Amino acid sequence: MGVFISLVIAIDLYAFKGIRLITENIRPLYRQISIGSFWVFNVAVYAALVWLIFNIDKFRLPEYTNIIFSINALILMSFVTKLVFNIFHGADDITYLISKVFGSKTTFPGEGISRAKFLTLVGAGLATIPLGAFAYGFTRGRFNFRVIRKELAFDNLPSAFDGLKVIHISDIHIGSFPKGHGSVEKAVELINSKKPDVIFFTGDLVNNYAAETDGWIEVFKNLKAKHGMYSILGNHDYGDYVQWNSQTEKVANLDNVKNANRAIGFDLLLNENRVIEKDGQKLGIVGVENWGLPPFPQHGNINAAKANLSDVPFKILLSHDPSHWDAEVRNHKDIDLTLAGHTHGMQFGIEIPGIKWSPVQYKYPRWAGLYEEGKQKLYVNRGFGYHAYAGRIGMDPEITEIVLRSKEQNA
Repeated sequence: MGVFISLVIAIDLYAFKGIRLITENIRPLYRQISIGSFWVFNVAVYAALVWLIFNIDKFRLPEYTNIIFSINALILMSFVTKLVFNIFHGADDITYLISKVFGSKTTFPGEGISRAKFLTLVGAGLATIPLGAFAYGFTRGRFNFRVIRKELAFDNLPSAFDGLKVIHISDIHIGSFPKGHGSVEKAVELINSKKPDVIFFTGDLVNNYAAETDGWIEVFKNLKAKHGMYSILGNHDYGDYVQWNSQTEKVANLDNVKNANRAIGFDLLLNENRVIEKDGQKLGIVGVENWGLPPFPQHGNINAAKANLSDVPFKILLSHDPSHWDAEVRNHKDIDLTLAGHTHGMQFGIEIPGIKWSPVQYKYPRWAGLYEEGKQKLYVNRGFGYHAYAGRIGMDPEITEIVLRSKEQNA
């Protein structure tokens, strides 16, 4: 911890050196305001960091979640912004050293500004990008629900289910939201406005504790779907990240998470399946418990989950972790569509035409959106809520609208 704090102070002192450089020729009052604002912000970050250090044991307690996740966002914003600034400020110092060694000029002809100051000004300008991005992600990005619509065609989808509208949500992490925040109710209204035939939720209702759902069940009970709502558990739902007083207490918490799913109106699938029938045709819904690559638990049992579905021609699998698809699901050729979540798109990334990137892709090759291998499809939802830090940057919370199409029906 001492090394970390020393690093933070070193970064700030170096950034302060840059601030002094770029404000040296402005009016004294404005310079004082600039330098004062810099240190006021940093003192606030230090105070938050000290509070976090002394309250680290409360990290997973629901009553502290919003505070700690917000502090994490503040620290990240401070660190990344100053890192960008210092990279350019450091470049000007390197340039200065080179000029001393080789005797090169350090000014731009006719500009009257040193190369050192120019690079520092560039760094200051570029540093406003992460500063603004983190500020937006904290104030609006984490609540800016978007609907992503996909039409997926299958050779073997029974004609009766052509046009079936599926709403897929994942990773609600309801304990991360400020209590009673209106964005959740608006998201529920947005889902209902799509008039879904079926709603699938692929796990992580809570961060750790069933008590996080207090006050929220009535909001989610307003969800409506013509052919029902189905859910599974995610890794956070099992309470594995908390030190419990006893195994009995942990089991009771898990039971309460399961009951919360059911109270909302979800049919919770625990390595089991359901069949929807329409016009004498069948569609299978298969739900496994969480299955992830180590260190994540592997409670899921796909063979048990799809038992007695041999006469059902089309199957949708709900599996929280997309790692499951490559590890096991692709060997089960009778699983046509798999819906997953878990990655959150790391709550940070770039998705513009021609570019789709997030750091999470280096751990999860299937991290967001649609993936296809042969006739099998996987869709990874970017998450409804957020975890660890209070923000989403370039990776808005997602409500997925999937319309199923029968290739035969539309030939």
